[in-house]
Amino acid sequence: MTSSRLPGKPLLPAADLPMLGHLIRRLQTVSSLQGIVLATTINCSDDPLATLAEKMGVEVYRGSEDDVLARVIGAAEQSKADTIVEITGDCPIIDPDIIEQIVQIYIHNDADYVSNANERSYPDGMDVQVFSLATLKRSAALTSDPLDHEHVTLHIKNNPKLFSQINVIAPPEICWPELGLTLDEEDDYILIKAIIEHFYSENPLFSCLDVVRYLRRFPELVSINDAVIRKHNE
Repeated sequence: MTSSRLPGKPLLPAADLPMLGHLIRRLQTVSSLQGIVLATTINCSDDPLATLAEKMGVEVYRGSEDDVLARVIGAAEQSKADTIVEITGDCPIIDPDIIEQIVQIYIHNDADYVSNANERSYPDGMDVQVFSLATLKRSAALTSDPLDHEHVTLHIKNNPKLFSQINVIAPPEICWPELGLTLDEEDDYILIKAIIEHFYSENPLFSCLDVVRYLRRFPELVSINDAVIRKHNE
């Protein structure tokens, strides 16, 4: 809730839900996920997020604002998770089928870390990371760098000799790494809200391909947020 670039962004409305609500609804349709945990901070400003998550049937874990790595470990331990599928809260229109695909690649391959965001090919906002709790604990034990503890998988990604990795590349029809579908700034909200409200009444779980086709038809929409500078350290 205390985002410096867009304060209160998880609760910004679109159609009949706040942005976090759209994300939770999408996660609830991913068949491989056995549980969902909102890993938020102990700040009272984040109380409304915990309330929303609990109202939607989602477990809540609250931890450090700065040590996000420890927060994610705590959330996984609380829910007794062996495997973590990490989705950041600023991806409200992430495609559930992409999440499922990345999870299945992790399940069927011998890798410590599977992601579609280490080398960008998917639109920004479709980012999925899968790794075991044991891998994350090993990473945490190996680094005391505050930056590594702020950005959960940064140490893993920066050490491919220590952690085996698979990066999934987008199929041609949705390969658009320059497209920003993350909720970072006000212009992102304007675009994402327009996308949600275009599809929502007939197709609330619209796919990444649906969005790409829509924006290819109406390129003036893409220009709404094309000046936003992205940060890619998560």
